[in-house]
Amino acid sequence: MLLWLAKYLIVFYSSLNVFSYLTFRAIVSLLTALFISLIIGPYLISWLQKLQISQIIRNDGPKSHFSKCGTPTMGGIIILISIIISVLLWAYLSNPYVWYILVILISFGIIGFIDDYHKVIRRNTKGLIARWKYFWMSIIALILACTLYITGKNTAATLIVIPFFKDIMPQLGLFFILLAYLVIVGTGNAVNLTDGLDGLAIMSTVFVAAGFALVAWVTGNINFAQYLHIPYLKYAGELVIVCTAIIGAGLGFLWFNTYPAQVFMGDVGSLALGGALGTLAVLLCQEFLLVIMGGIFVLEALSVILQVISFKFLGYRIFLMAPIHHHYELKGWPEPRVIVRFWIISLVLVLIGLATLKLR
Repeated sequence: MLLWLAKYLIVFYSSLNVFSYLTFRAIVSLLTALFISLIIGPYLISWLQKLQISQIIRNDGPKSHFSKCGTPTMGGIIILISIIISVLLWAYLSNPYVWYILVILISFGIIGFIDDYHKVIRRNTKGLIARWKYFWMSIIALILACTLYITGKNTAATLIVIPFFKDIMPQLGLFFILLAYLVIVGTGNAVNLTDGLDGLAIMSTVFVAAGFALVAWVTGNINFAQYLHIPYLKYAGELVIVCTAIIGAGLGFLWFNTYPAQVFMGDVGSLALGGALGTLAVLLCQEFLLVIMGGIFVLEALSVILQVISFKFLGYRIFLMAPIHHHYELKGWPEPRVIVRFWIISLVLVLIGLATLKLR
């Protein structure tokens, strides 16, 4: 929106040409999302408290979490508002990739909102019936996957980058639709599972978004893309603005979500952010890179899968409790120690993932 205005004013004020620079817009996108979240955060938290929209604590969860009962949830609304406004202000809205991310953010956020609503109003820790949640997430992800396949069939958009093998970038064909679906829905659920400790999911998301901001920048630059042997995608550069908006909104939300949390993001935030990260990976042809950089999310999801399989078929539990962050809590680690150590692991994994781009 501001870019549209600057485009017409630049004739009279040449200094406004700075608005066309990607690096400038990335910085102000981050700062805009950050300040919006810091400004609206206290008002939204107060509003949630008045409506008594508070977290429902699982009876079978760690006993230390019972003290969190009464803490407002659905704070992910802060994140979504901040990201959406920042992107609309600073991104080129003619870029289809920007709209793909916004559609996933909003639609997955609505699903998460309904899930949170069921938990809060009906006082049910299980929320929306799982099959319906997965059904609607699947429908949305499949529509997007099919759209991407139809518009990008047999082009660089439907390639997949394989780490460590610079000359291997196969065309996926129809398998692209299945992979895109699995990545978007899987990441949405993985981030949702990670959101169990104060600040854990949001900071891991910030790290991964920062990594993807750099990837989007080099993917949208033909010279850097050729140097790194990755597909050049002309629309990819504008995803930097989306990534920096996620970073800014995430840091602003962390101000209120850091231990002990004043507000939880709820499914409205975790499903939306996870879906956005998955979509970023698909748009950038970096599904494998997401597995590396988002290793914390993969670990959390795998711990749940392994726990269910081991108990169902072998009769015993691998972990004291799943997801795995609860396992370490029950082993006696204080919550802040679990959070910060997982942050460190997440940061290291993002750096390792970025390193693989140069090693190809």
